[in-house]
Amino acid sequence: MRRLVIMFVAVAHLLLLDAATKEWAVRRLVEGVPNPVIDGLFYFTLTRNLGCAWGLFQGYVWPLVAFSVCALALLAWYRREIFMLDAKDWRAKAGAVAECLIYAGTVGNLVDRVFRGHVVDFIDFHHGAVWSFPCFNVADICISIAAGLLVLTAFFAPKAHAQSGEASGKGAS
Repeated sequence: MRRLVIMFVAVAHLLLLDAATKEWAVRRLVEGVPNPVIDGLFYFTLTRNLGCAWGLFQGYVWPLVAFSVCALALLAWYRREIFMLDAKDWRAKAGAVAECLIYAGTVGNLVDRVFRGHVVDFIDFHHGAVWSFPCFNVADICISIAAGLLVLTAFFAPKAHAQSGEASGKGAS
């Protein structure tokens, strides 16, 4: 129970941070006008994303809402397996952090889609016309870090076939 309370509090704080930064962007920035933080590299630029990551599926707001709700349901249903919460080492802690981050990120962008009809993005890295990364927000950062943690934990997970081979005495010879 304690773990769920901690997770709820962490997700709530991340959602508040995401909502506050998006609200700041909507109130303070003019859409499409870059505001330099580090001139030539890092800007705050208000963008209204009607799609998902990297601007994919533009205009499919409600199918993306349905997909997000289904993804959240599956993540919650299979949370022990997906986030390796039963692991006896660092992977359980990394999985718990990933779980908080992915819930916060998914819900943060879901709230935008439902109540605004688009996702507010404003963090912008680009160098003139030479190089540009798609605009993103705090929720996207949460999802990206969670994905990285999940890849890391999966990469270091014990191999199921190696354990079963060792248990049966059929090691490599």
